[in-house]
Amino acid sequence: MEAPVIFICRNNGWAISTPTSDQFRSDGVVVKGQAYGVRSIRVDGNDALAIYSAVQAARQMAVSEKRPILIEALTYRAGHHSTSDDSTKYRPAKEIDWWRSTRDPVARFRKWIERNGWWNDIAESELRNSLRQQLLQTIQVAESAEKPPLADMFTDVYDLSPSNLLEQEKWLKETVKKHPHEYPTNIPM
Repeated sequence: MEAPVIFICRNNGWAISTPTSDQFRSDGVVVKGQAYGVRSIRVDGNDALAIYSAVQAARQMAVSEKRPILIEALTYRAGHHSTSDDSTKYRPAKEIDWWRSTRDPVARFRKWIERNGWWNDIAESELRNSLRQQLLQTIQVAESAEKPPLADMFTDVYDLSPSNLLEQEKWLKETVKKHPHEYPTNIPM
């Protein structure tokens, strides 16, 4: 177990729809690392500078001591667990709104750099416009790039394809031949 590796656990307070307080009695995840003899750091996961400092310290320790280290980043899941989840069924919407309005890590960091005179609305607008242009250009390049053949889906995992994969490839080719109007014409077989 003596490997120079950093484990980062984002503890957002929830396990799908169950609060972590109902999941275990211990004080978060950091004590679990300690129980295994892994040096552990707990940090405010909503503070970008705290995260940066913790990762820098963890890296230094992992490299110099040649052993693992665990970082527990305490945060809050402001969104739903998944697209099929409505987290307002098991926690109040006001709680979510409070976290978003007072503890949002991006907003917190932005306030800090604005207070230091390193950022403002003009810089934000210029950056967003520049990034939008870069993104649109990148999308155009990607859309015009030659697509890989469909057969590549079946050839990049196994040295010798198993029979079920060969059957799936055969089925796909037959389906494309039977229903060519349902598949893109710019993708080679």
